[in-house]
Amino acid sequence: MQAIRALMVTAGVAGMAVCAGSAWAQAQAYPSRSVRVVIVFPPAGATDIVGRVAYQKVGEQLGQQFIIDNRPGAGGTIGANIVAKSPPDGYTVMVYSATFVATAHMYKKLPYDVLKDFIGITPLARLVSVLAVHPSLPVRNVKEFIALAKSRPGEITYGTAGVGALQHLAASLFGNMAGINIVHVPYKGGSLASVATAAGEVQMVLTPVSEVLPQLTANRVRPIAVSSEKRISQYPNLPTIAESLPGYEFVSWMGTFVPAGTPMAIVDRLNAELKKAVADPSVVSNLSAQSLDPMYQTPAEFAKLIRDEYVKYERIVKISGARLD
Repeated sequence: MQAIRALMVTAGVAGMAVCAGSAWAQAQAYPSRSVRVVIVFPPAGATDIVGRVAYQKVGEQLGQQFIIDNRPGAGGTIGANIVAKSPPDGYTVMVYSATFVATAHMYKKLPYDVLKDFIGITPLARLVSVLAVHPSLPVRNVKEFIALAKSRPGEITYGTAGVGALQHLAASLFGNMAGINIVHVPYKGGSLASVATAAGEVQMVLTPVSEVLPQLTANRVRPIAVSSEKRISQYPNLPTIAESLPGYEFVSWMGTFVPAGTPMAIVDRLNAELKKAVADPSVVSNLSAQSLDPMYQTPAEFAKLIRDEYVKYERIVKISGARLD
């Protein structure tokens, strides 16, 4: 009997060794063909910029094509559903913002489970937003903006990338903490909301710096403050919203995911390549020029961030009133 048990243990150990060796070999051979990168928002937005820059570098490192496939709509859930239903083989990856976890609290029912149907590889960039106004609005700082909004309740409009989008959540939190009534006007992307602000269709936008950068550079909008706790290196003279509205902070991130069930050997391979990519000087320079801070975490660290953000966004979504069918 002892001999039989010993034989079974030996066979089990040998089986695990074979599996480990197979997983290692699979990771070493990956990718053997092109990889589809589903970016869940339109081209030219912050998420699109980060995804393209990061995966172009990964493609160069691995000598394989990472083909961008923009699948916008419904706050990113259309693209996410495509990825959730894709084979978990590492050949379909997703780039999404922190809106990914926020959507779980907006929709009555999603066709996937945010916490169970994906594996987070790593965040790619930290995202700071800027509160910017049309030059015709007679304000130059947050205190003046709040005072004007209180004197004109329901008259000042702000643009976003849609109901429940990052801009909507950030502005709703701002309005709630400031005690002002500003009116939400959704567009089909953050860059379109920025263009609308420059054109005077809306008076304000609170959006990632990268999405309003062309308008900032051309002085078609006036920057008022940034959404981070501390001032940012790209605009050191621009105050934070918190300097006038203590406690306000809204910093987001963009990250990349694969379907649940993807072999961890492939997840770890992608994580290692993305770690190199976001540390590459050309990538750092490219993203920093657009006020996007490269960001990296291990899959375990990213999993914790996602769980923490899930809890945080439940409160923010409730404040925004964002509810979608």
